[in-house]
Amino acid sequence: MQSTNSNYGLVAVSIHWLSALLILALVGTGFKAANTLDLDIKAEILSAHVPLGITVFLLTLLRVFWWWFFDTKPAALGNDRSLKEKLAKGVHLLFYLLIFGMAFSGIGMFVLSGAGSVIFGGEGGVLPDFTRYPPRIPHGIGARLIIVLFVLHAGAALYHHFIKRDITLRRMWFGKNTDSN
Repeated sequence: MQSTNSNYGLVAVSIHWLSALLILALVGTGFKAANTLDLDIKAEILSAHVPLGITVFLLTLLRVFWWWFFDTKPAALGNDRSLKEKLAKGVHLLFYLLIFGMAFSGIGMFVLSGAGSVIFGGEGGVLPDFTRYPPRIPHGIGARLIIVLFVLHAGAALYHHFIKRDITLRRMWFGKNTDSN
């Protein structure tokens, strides 16, 4: 369940990969909703997007809670220069900040617009124009930044796996992956 000095544990790995999949779904549903003109279809898309966003927010809270109180991260491999390690830590920190920012701006739009009754209440009202609400701008910017970070993060993992041929990616997978090949 917990991480070791050389591998991430089952809880950390599960939260990581589930969050990654859900973030991809969030980005897809978010951009699809933003570009859909049919308000009924948009409400249907948002009825999936909103619970996904809440789930990612809760998983991220769980992840932070898990690291602070129950687990430790594996030691750095030590095969990267200090700048690369700092960049990796910066990307991870930005992920957390963006996830929380996206959750708060999404909740802000939801509350300010009253969209909940249209999306989940079954009242069939008219979906509001979300561009009229201030949290929409940081939510849109955050979505684009999440994509950039996701590409950087996945690219770095693939670089480590296929170019450097180290165990960076395997450490964040299920099971013990401590051999250096």
